Amino acid sequence: MRICNRAVIGLRHGFACCCAALVLTLAFPPVYRGQGMAHRGVAHMPRPKPSGRIFPVSFTDVAAGAGLTAPQISGGATHKKYILESMGSGVAFLDFDNDGWPDIFLVNGSRFEAFPKGLEPTNHLYRNNHDGTFSDVTEKAGLRHSGWGQSVTVGDYDNDGFEDLFITYWGYNVLYHNNGNGTFTDVSKQARLSGDASRWGSGASFFDYDRDGRLDLFVANYLQFDPRSTPLPGSGPECFWLNVPVFCGPRGLPFASNLLYHNNGDGTFSDVSRESGIGESKRTYALGVIAADLDGDGWQDVYLASDSTRSLFYHNNGDGTFSERGMYTGLAYDDDGSEQAGMGVSLGDFNRDGLPDIVKTNFSDDYPNLYRNLGKGVFEDCALRAGLGVNPQFVLWGAALADFDNDGWQDLFFTSGHIFPEIDRLHSTQSFRSPRLLYWNLGDGGFEDVSERAGPGIAALHSSRGAAVGDFDRDGNLDILVMNMNEPPSLLRNANKSGNHWLDLKLVGVRSNRSAIGAKATLRSGGQTQTGVVLSQSGYFSHGDSLLHFGLGKDSRIESVKVLWPSGMEETFEGLKSDRVVTLKEGGHAE
Repeated sequence: MRICNRAVIGLRHGFACCCAALVLTLAFPPVYRGQGMAHRGVAHMPRPKPSGRIFPVSFTDVAAGAGLTAPQISGGATHKKYILESMGSGVAFLDFDNDGWPDIFLVNGSRFEAFPKGLEPTNHLYRNNHDGTFSDVTEKAGLRHSGWGQSVTVGDYDNDGFEDLFITYWGYNVLYHNNGNGTFTDVSKQARLSGDASRWGSGASFFDYDRDGRLDLFVANYLQFDPRSTPLPGSGPECFWLNVPVFCGPRGLPFASNLLYHNNGDGTFSDVSRESGIGESKRTYALGVIAADLDGDGWQDVYLASDSTRSLFYHNNGDGTFSERGMYTGLAYDDDGSEQAGMGVSLGDFNRDGLPDIVKTNFSDDYPNLYRNLGKGVFEDCALRAGLGVNPQFVLWGAALADFDNDGWQDLFFTSGHIFPEIDRLHSTQSFRSPRLLYWNLGDGGFEDVSERAGPGIAALHSSRGAAVGDFDRDGNLDILVMNMNEPPSLLRNANKSGNHWLDLKLVGVRSNRSAIGAKATLRSGGQTQTGVVLSQSGYFSHGDSLLHFGLGKDSRIESVKVLWPSGMEETFEGLKSDRVVTLKEGGHAE
């Protein structure tokens, strides 16, 4: 029975979806509360007829040869006692030294079993050597730090021209100031961002919510976790999977609230969670975050993927406050009014209509969401129409809308991996390690699953979490960095044989924040347009290269690029050439 329309339009439809969700929850409590994670038992959708076209891209994992050898630890490898051990962490492409080449930052976790002193897992910063390899500069950069790291967000919060790092933890969050000389300083306490109590920070994003030219900070919190009071595997209905005792949660564990920090412009931040409305309890388990102007009113909003609860859309009211409108936008539930186990969330314009669309990953036995933006804050889930219902057996985490073959249409990449290592001991169609998924955008609103013909880097089996997209070797093709549970990361090099042209844009704010986070660029080429938005965090707990990448197909001519800056200024750049990186500076300067 279909309770809600695909598009949730206006207050009347929003109320209908709210009521539908409530009715379903009351009528079918075993489905909603019988397991720790929300899963719907959906069927595999029939695979669309193959397009017959040759996908010109193959991905190969070159991490080992590139020097990325340190594992990203996240709890036990064969058994996990607590949900904290299952969530993994994020990765980032960033140019920390401003040499024009993307470097790599890896967030690391921990284990409850003690490590020998001096051998504790740490975050890692790798400098790009410009030859396909990286050097570990963690110690020199002052970034050695151990703990239960979760997500990374990147932005120049003090507008000094160098990208800074914010990392969330179960514990106390950390802000690293980039000193501009290859080193970072932990300024968490001075900036008033470490917090006065231990929390489980999940997704986070820099963004300029009040348009004053300084980056503020949104921080999501997953749930309240204390191993001393958390039930053990098998101790409750949320602590079994296929009749096997597993860690408990998230259902049954206490909710947490989210945080908003205002940038004071003097190196410090003020907690404005309460007065802004962000800190109001929403009874959700918050994970992936994106911050951007999602409804086209000129103010940056926040969308939050929630695990086994409704997802949240914080609408920016333009006066320093936010209103939660998830149900009214169509982004809170699936199109039947059901809660989903949302993990990661990403942004792109898959149909090239100039409006930012949203993709969200979910647990197994469910479909991902592909929310098409209808304008004015209304979205519809078109995942099944787009052909994304063919692989519901995988637990999906990271997501990226990116043009991997440079044909001008954004493709769709997912990481996958189960949360229970114990599943490998069961007679199940699912396993702890699984392949990545790649869907090719056919340009007609549909995607084709090309995972099995996109190279060994896609087919390889891992239990993966965060992923970031960027062109690490500067050959014009987008590569992918992936976090693997208790293994070194994967660096998937893109061998693109299409011969298509491309353009990368580096946007620099002047009146706006220096990182230009929230800026929207519209490129016109061959009589058609495509758009990109600068983000601080996307996918699952990760940060992709801040350059906006546009594939141009066979036509190398660029008619114009229009930039809508976060300040509200709009300007058009002409005469740009393809197959290169171009810097656009607010105020009309291109180089």
